[in-house]
Amino acid sequence: MKKDHRPYYLKKLNHKFEQWYAYHFLAPQCEYFGRGMAFMKPWHVEIYGGPVSIGDFTTLIATSDKKVRLSAWLKDSTSGKIEIGKCCLICPGSRITSATCVTLGDDCMLAQDVYITDSDWHDLYDRTSPVGKTYEVKIGNNVWIGDSAIVGKGVTIGDNAIIGAGAVVVKDIPANAIAAGNPAAVIRYLDAEKPLKSRSQWMAEPDKLNEFYDNVERIMREGNTFFGWLRTLFFPRKGD
Repeated sequence: MKKDHRPYYLKKLNHKFEQWYAYHFLAPQCEYFGRGMAFMKPWHVEIYGGPVSIGDFTTLIATSDKKVRLSAWLKDSTSGKIEIGKCCLICPGSRITSATCVTLGDDCMLAQDVYITDSDWHDLYDRTSPVGKTYEVKIGNNVWIGDSAIVGKGVTIGDNAIIGAGAVVVKDIPANAIAAGNPAAVIRYLDAEKPLKSRSQWMAEPDKLNEFYDNVERIMREGNTFFGWLRTLFFPRKGD
């Protein structure tokens, strides 16, 4: 399909249902579940285990084949912990698993299939022993982690850093650095003369932002009808 053929009112109903589902089924599983969050297919978001907090105005996007999984594991009466700041973006397939603590600052963006873990999950010598070594992971504000990147135990990533697609981060990355590779290494730094714009700044006036996107939806769906949408589902034609 080249476009979404649903009429505007169906799109709005779907959005309201996604919001209801998230706050009805996901919120009770969290220590803190932020206000003003946005969701796409929240029934494919899985939250497991100990304290998980998700900040205000964060966006979670999941799909049936790429679920978002946030797992805090319990071992020896000590639980892992996951804290996600405000205005973050979590894309399909992202996984965060913790036996100690994983912290994401405000405005972080996790691209598709990012994996963040604070543990080995098995002992090096006793492979039957769960968790293994575990050290806290700290990710600063406004960090962008690229597609399929992995962040390992004990890593600290500084504010505004960018982690390239497919990178494997096993050592600290300083603030404002761009890192890539396996193992990830700094390849350059952001230009200090150029201003940075974060998601918090973009979302500083959420009511105006929502109104803007609502008007865009109305324009994009002008002329869409219920029966026309059904026709595209069951009798698609070239150009749909």
